[in-house]
Amino acid sequence: MAWLRKTRGTSCETFRDERSPNGYSLLPWLLMGMGAFSNLFQGETPDPWIGGLGLLTFNSLYVYVSFRSFVKETREATSTRVALTLLGVVTCALALAYGGNWLLFFPLLGLATGAAVRMPGLRPVGLVVGVVAGAVSVFHDGWGGLDIAYATWISTMVTAAILSLSEAVRQLRTAREELARRAVEEERLRFSRDLHDLLGHTLSVIVVKSEAARRLAAGDVAAAQAQLNDIEAVGRQALTEIREAVSGYRQGSLSDELDRAVSALRAARIEPVVRRSGPPLVPQTEALLGWVVREAVTNVVRHSGARQCEIVVAGSGGERVRLTVTDDGCGVERAAGAERAGAVGGTGLKGLTERLTTAGGTLTAGPGPRQGFVVTAELPVEVGGLPTQRAGVAVGGVVG
Repeated sequence: MAWLRKTRGTSCETFRDERSPNGYSLLPWLLMGMGAFSNLFQGETPDPWIGGLGLLTFNSLYVYVSFRSFVKETREATSTRVALTLLGVVTCALALAYGGNWLLFFPLLGLATGAAVRMPGLRPVGLVVGVVAGAVSVFHDGWGGLDIAYATWISTMVTAAILSLSEAVRQLRTAREELARRAVEEERLRFSRDLHDLLGHTLSVIVVKSEAARRLAAGDVAAAQAQLNDIEAVGRQALTEIREAVSGYRQGSLSDELDRAVSALRAARIEPVVRRSGPPLVPQTEALLGWVVREAVTNVVRHSGARQCEIVVAGSGGERVRLTVTDDGCGVERAAGAERAGAVGGTGLKGLTERLTTAGGTLTAGPGPRQGFVVTAELPVEVGGLPTQRAGVAVGGVVG
């Protein structure tokens, strides 16, 4: 069963589970000291009380170093380094005094050293431990003692390699968990933005058309019926778009957004003027510009009090496309209204700015030079491979 440990001073969580090596993994190797233990009880060790005290000290230091070697902070602590040094001194003293089975404490010292010391300091420390083990073993057993030196060096290096690999696996697992968490957060943010833009625009259009239908109901039943039909169509389209947004496959068409913008503006008694020129765009660019049209027109309908709204889509320098939405409404008052609207649980123009910046574009919004409000978006053209079109198309206005 996994558990998460939060480390103070870091922004991510360190993942640990019960299958990872820990201090208990090194305890079974203490059985290598059973030969020295039996020598004590069989009376084969001079000064058995000193030998017993040395054995107890060795085991205590070994356990202490082992359990502190699996957390970086405790492994690098001064107390751990001091304990490892004392462990080396006790090992040398016992091996020099008794030899025989007591020389097997050197491989145990190698295990503790490999657990407590990591690169780049491991090589010189491991070499020193191996040389000392070889010198003491050769002193007692002749050249046959080199086996102890080899076993000590191997135990040091193999232990360090295994534990370093295990630590790398834990770090990769932590990174994977963090990436998964961030992916979930980004998807939630994407969905919240899509839902805000979809529902904000759709509900605004429904409200405007409902007001128009109410005004026309008394004098022009046919026109009121047309507005009601539009409300039904907008509602059905909204259901489709919400399903697509939930599925993550929604790619908005700029032409469709422009048509919806014209319908919404006319229902709000605002004259729409749309001009479009330049090369065809890939779906991703059209989708982003469609979101800008949707958000900007929604704000015009809600806050501007304008009589006319102009939407211009044109190439900018051959490599970028520019979308400009301009109205002749209240200007500064409109900006305040839009800011308040964005503060009430939605993303608004701020969220669109983040989207366009991620795609290599820009978004600016503010009062116009004379009056009204201007929203300008720029994105890379990313021509879709179709023939370049330069013919302007005017909807509800006159091409300039």
